[in-house]
Amino acid sequence: MSTRFTRRHATALALSAVTVAALQGVASPTAGASQPSPSDAAPVSAVGLVEDRTARAIATSLDDQRWRAQIRSAALASDQVDLRALTDRATAKAGQALKSTVAKGDQRIAAAKGLSADTGSLLRLRLAADSMRGALTAGTVPLVAAASTDDDAETITAYDSRGRAHTLDARKTPDRPVYVVDIDVTKAMAAGLGVVDKELAKHGLSSAEAPKVSGASEGSRASGNRAAAAGFWTSRLDSVYLSSDEEPWVSGDAEIFSIVSGFGFDGKVRVDTVTLPYLDNDGTTYYPNQVLVNWSSYKYNLADVVMMEDDGDTNYQALAKAIADILLTITDQGAYIPLVNAILDAIPASWWTNDPDYVDSWYTLGKDSSGRLNGARGNGWMTISPYFVEQF
Repeated sequence: MSTRFTRRHATALALSAVTVAALQGVASPTAGASQPSPSDAAPVSAVGLVEDRTARAIATSLDDQRWRAQIRSAALASDQVDLRALTDRATAKAGQALKSTVAKGDQRIAAAKGLSADTGSLLRLRLAADSMRGALTAGTVPLVAAASTDDDAETITAYDSRGRAHTLDARKTPDRPVYVVDIDVTKAMAAGLGVVDKELAKHGLSSAEAPKVSGASEGSRASGNRAAAAGFWTSRLDSVYLSSDEEPWVSGDAEIFSIVSGFGFDGKVRVDTVTLPYLDNDGTTYYPNQVLVNWSSYKYNLADVVMMEDDGDTNYQALAKAIADILLTITDQGAYIPLVNAILDAIPASWWTNDPDYVDSWYTLGKDSSGRLNGARGNGWMTISPYFVEQF
């Protein structure tokens, strides 16, 4: 992706509310020299390693002219090509030889992201930029690179059909076509948030699984039931903007989600996940009119918001466990306790290694809050308004 908030390789906006609930530049390799893979030179994530190995395997497969034409046709026809589906229907020998590599890669990525083995295909291939379509159509043999998760990367490694590595300028889109091996972050995030929700519900931390309050009086229960029957108050996200970030052209789209949490009526922290799939680009204002907080789930009229991005490396099982472990230690002391720091402290250390996955945060959001609210980090803003959802 060319901007790291173009649904770009997404950690995602994690929102924590009441705490509510991402060949001009080609340097030719030295003749006769063995070119190392990035994985040989520096540590990379498990997902990045799979993407890099897959990229090199695809690059060498392009020697097969018939297979090269099939990939070209698919890449020109779709913004994102399912590699497993493509290799499954391959008739060329080179494409058939990739089936095992792609299938195993999908399994390793699912494991690295804490997803179940039946998640299905995750590896995707795309043309890095629309400006490359002409050269690709004309028959130029493309290079193949793995999607970058490093916002600060100055160079990108891409492979040719002989398996040789080429160093590309991360900030200057090359003239030569480049295929990018990425993952379907939308699919992975949907599966991942299911993992998070399930883990939180297991510990009684999900609003959807909130137990009945045994200490509540019959009068208060009746009042609550009447209110629920009439509807409930929410905070609606009217517009949202994320600041521009310089990012490598090779980076893919991110997926933005929110972690919404706060204290329930039983004194436990409540957590909900909310996706923001429309946040495709940084530097762009979006008007989703989306419900952000359901105040009927929470005891206090205050919320916090933590914004994050899933760049493809997120291990949702580890995230869910870490959040559950730390939030279970926090109990209601009779006053609202901000949970932003607790959420950030719970995030696994690996989330901070390649990218600034933490985007921004908002404190003390209330049911009656409205208007533009700037993030504490100064990396974005949102406008919200109270919104009553009536029952039919």
